[in-house]
Amino acid sequence: GGIDHILVDEAQDTSPLQWQVVESLAGEFTAGEGARAEGRTLFVVGDPKQSIYSFQGADLATFSAKKAAFGARLAATGQPMQEVALAYSFRSAAAILRVVDAIFDPRRGTGLGEDSTHLAHHAAMPGRVELWPPIAKATEAEPGDWDDPIDLVTDAHHAARLGQKIAAHIADLIASGTQVPGKEGPRPLGPGDVLVLVRRRSDIFAEVIRACKVAGLPVAGADRLKLGAELAVKDLTALLSFLALPEDDLSLAAALRSPLFGWSEAQLYALAQPRQGHLWPALRASGQTETLSVLRDLLDQADFLRPHDLIDRMLTRHRGRERLIARLGAEAEDGIDALLAQALAYERAAVPSLTGFLVWLQSDEVEIKRQLDDGGGRIRVMTVHGAKGLEAPLVILADTAKYNRPDRDDLLPLQDGALAWKTAKDVSPPRSLEALKLRKARDEAESLRLLYVALTRAQSWLIVAVAGDPGKEEAEGETSPPPWYRLVEAGMIAAGASAAPDGGLLHAEGAWPVPGAAQVPPPSAPDPLPDWLRHPALPAPRPPQPVSPTGLGGAKALPGEGADKATALEDGTILHRLLEVLPTVPEPERTALSAAIVDGAASGAALRAEAMAVLADPALADVFAPGTLAEVAVTARLGGRVLAGTIDRLIVTPTHVLAVDYKSNGVIPDRPDAVPEGILRQMGAYADALAQIYPDRRIEVAILWTKGPHLMRLPLDIVSAALARATIP
Repeated sequence: GGIDHILVDEAQDTSPLQWQVVESLAGEFTAGEGARAEGRTLFVVGDPKQSIYSFQGADLATFSAKKAAFGARLAATGQPMQEVALAYSFRSAAAILRVVDAIFDPRRGTGLGEDSTHLAHHAAMPGRVELWPPIAKATEAEPGDWDDPIDLVTDAHHAARLGQKIAAHIADLIASGTQVPGKEGPRPLGPGDVLVLVRRRSDIFAEVIRACKVAGLPVAGADRLKLGAELAVKDLTALLSFLALPEDDLSLAAALRSPLFGWSEAQLYALAQPRQGHLWPALRASGQTETLSVLRDLLDQADFLRPHDLIDRMLTRHRGRERLIARLGAEAEDGIDALLAQALAYERAAVPSLTGFLVWLQSDEVEIKRQLDDGGGRIRVMTVHGAKGLEAPLVILADTAKYNRPDRDDLLPLQDGALAWKTAKDVSPPRSLEALKLRKARDEAESLRLLYVALTRAQSWLIVAVAGDPGKEEAEGETSPPPWYRLVEAGMIAAGASAAPDGGLLHAEGAWPVPGAAQVPPPSAPDPLPDWLRHPALPAPRPPQPVSPTGLGGAKALPGEGADKATALEDGTILHRLLEVLPTVPEPERTALSAAIVDGAASGAALRAEAMAVLADPALADVFAPGTLAEVAVTARLGGRVLAGTIDRLIVTPTHVLAVDYKSNGVIPDRPDAVPEGILRQMGAYADALAQIYPDRRIEVAILWTKGPHLMRLPLDIVSAALARATIP
């Protein structure tokens, strides 16, 4: 009936195309009668300080323009737009908000374009902000072994050292029973209370996760993962490659070394080094019965099972899932499940062959977004973009070093809306240089907003760390904002932070809870299982089903009927469809329409001729006259049960009602009392139902024998007697 209320959430991240949708929906709110309708609302919620999704089309200029446009339209209707600013923060402690306000003070040139002063809703909650001293950038490492990976991050790398420091600090906090303030009072810090944020998925991102795993801390893993880069997926893909081509020695070796089979390097070397030929024959001759039994089973099934079923066979029957998770951790399940989902997607789009699936899998890079809204008692390591909308008692911002974001867009939007190709600065025309300058300014402004989002994820404790180049302490003469680390450092100094013993800075307010020993509840005996778990469930009670008029028993045809039951049912369905649809179209169109209805049917030509003969019979004109009803569903009571059926043709007049049922029997009775018993019972049920629906009208029932064609009216006493002989199931 129309739209009365529109709510636009996260409006600062709404793209111009999405705003067009909102404008189309809200256009009538300010036009004509719609402008005078009461109770219609347009409710827009947005914080320009948190606009960080320009790569998805978000544009703050569009946000401001739409705000002004809606304001002007609403003012013209006499109902001006109401704007309410919410200065309160319902998440962070006052100490954190004070540092945030100091960082983004417009007087320091780092404002966010509007007043960023905050009020803490939980004003009494203690809070603290720590700035760790920088971890110096690692010098060039000495050349390692020739077979080391070229992208290997050593333990001496600054990213690895920061990851180890973060993991050790979290472990110490948990082991010492450190308390954190909460909105409902202090409680011991747990792994699920820690959120580690990075600017991008760089070395620091991977090293923090690795260090937490080495320290034995429960960590949720990456918030996004590339399917092809997951170790569990690589292991399963190597196995599939061997099954598709047993001569693929490298894939077989990778599968043997994987957790799927658990071979050691020494075992693989002992098998591969003395072999003459391919690895698979050498394995068959080695006597490794357990490995051979699994591989032979999979090879026997590879030509018959779909890729999904083959993977599932390895994971379930041969305990592959159990072994992968035992080695790689619980987060390996995400990659495994995604691979199974990709196998199903491939089977829906192509003929499911193993080789085809492997080629299809390698042709596209699938990225999976893992839901980490609730850490599930594990440390969460995420990008700032991924953490939008989340919060945690302890937030560690680990990636604050100097970062020059590369400009990978080769097209420059000029002031007049035209596009120009980006060229080197020394050969760029003035208009292109101006466009580059504007784009750089927009990127720098969004970088400040990204820092704002990162800092305001913390509830009571914020730690800021850096590994690598933190930027210069003095940025005089610089037109660009300083790196994040220096921005936080300057803000903390302005907020009155004191020097920390480790050389960093500390800003704290309120009485922080006293640390105590971690309270580990004693293990309790499991509750006894209820007795009902030891017995099979009883069948669910099924409510009484409606009675069908065609299911009351009795013969449906006279002796001598030649067609088998399946053919008769198929032909009857087509004939009913013809007699339902053809009367609704003009005669010249019936030929083409009937051909489309019977398309592909073995007896289509005969059925078309039969239907056309019925419709051409003048004696039946009243049955198919305009105003008559086709395929009418009826429901009534029958002997304490519900009767539900469909009448082929129903003619309703002010004085009487006629129900007609089509029968395509080959043997047609010559009188009503010779009609088969099952048909009489069916028509008796229709007569009884119609008598309940139309108690003030005369009820008639008839059979239209389509082979005649012939309309046979059935006396009510005959059909009522037949219905009385029926046994209602």
